Amino acid sequence: MELLTETDTLRFGRRIAELLEPGDLVLLTGPLGAGKTVLAKGIAEGLGVEGRVSSPTFIIAREHRPAEGGRGIPLVHVDAYRLGDDFAQLDDLDLDTELVEAAVVIEWGEPGTRLSEDHLLVNLIRRADDSRLAEVTPSGSWEKRWST
Repeated sequence: MELLTETDTLRFGRRIAELLEPGDLVLLTGPLGAGKTVLAKGIAEGLGVEGRVSSPTFIIAREHRPAEGGRGIPLVHVDAYRLGDDFAQLDDLDLDTELVEAAVVIEWGEPGTRLSEDHLLVNLIRRADDSRLAEVTPSGSWEKRWST
């Protein structure tokens, strides 16, 4: 899917949010500047959660409670960039318990596949013209829910 502008990326995030249920895992991959945080902002907008969504690089994870009038699903936004190959830190976040009631979005999400085989993987590719291409790979229950 082509994402020509930031607005397109936000809209795409809201589309993902329409399908999210408590316990869902969304993994965002791509190089620095590919638009992972913008996509996470769109997901947060679509869920209708509280708080400003920004990259949680230095705190690793941030929880956003449902706002009044939202979908009622909390969002846990994780940035695994600083974890590098230390996947034990990801386990220390105890995200598997969050996967019961919240939607979890992990930037730099490859290690997140250890949390659940049931996930939506979105790989963002930044093109030379500054547009993005989103490659979506559904796994588990997402295979039935996701349509292009």
